[in-house]
Amino acid sequence: MLTRREFLAYAAAIELTTRGTEPLFGRMRTMPEFTVPPLPYPFDALEPYIDARTMEIHHDKHHGAYVANLNAAVKDYPDLQAKSIEDILRNINQVPEAIRTAVRNNGGGHANHTMFWEIMKPGGAKSPSGALAQAINATFGSVDNLKEKINDAGLKRFGSGWAWLVKTPKGLEVISTANQDSPLMDGLFPIFGVDVWEHAYYLKYQNRRGDYLHAWWNVLNWDEVARRFEAAR
Repeated sequence: MLTRREFLAYAAAIELTTRGTEPLFGRMRTMPEFTVPPLPYPFDALEPYIDARTMEIHHDKHHGAYVANLNAAVKDYPDLQAKSIEDILRNINQVPEAIRTAVRNNGGGHANHTMFWEIMKPGGAKSPSGALAQAINATFGSVDNLKEKINDAGLKRFGSGWAWLVKTPKGLEVISTANQDSPLMDGLFPIFGVDVWEHAYYLKYQNRRGDYLHAWWNVLNWDEVARRFEAAR
């Protein structure tokens, strides 16, 4: 007769060998779901540039909806559930056609917003330094010129979308994308992006998207942007 300790060890061994295949003791194991990452700072941390109520709704409601819809879209596709969202988006055309639009919209929304929370920070550095600053100056002439190009891309994005600094095979480039499309879908690496959907700014700025874009630079986390730049290299 097995002791309790022996039984628990035996049960654990069975679970390890059957994980992800067969039910264990009548309980079906479910694949891990995509989740909304916690905000790295309080909702009011980016005030006065982005208000607390906007951050709360943006993070909890909008990002939460993207994740819920993404999980619903891939629930019958364990091969997709096992991949990172970045891998899925890089190979968006390989996603089954029946769910491709849902994954494009909601998976893009999940990846874009996960990045967005990380690249903002209260009281961060006011300008880039090191290799990132050198690359920006070499490509755009100055950080101010980069800001102008990003702001212009955001203002000219008709409807909803994003303005991005991306790494291409040739170097840095400013682009914009519609809706929740990610640069990853086009084989580009997003260094940082600014959300120009109305839900990102309307409570505070109403229709003044330009004011929001100019204010947003005050909360950009240049340290995280530099980390992403190094990852892209």
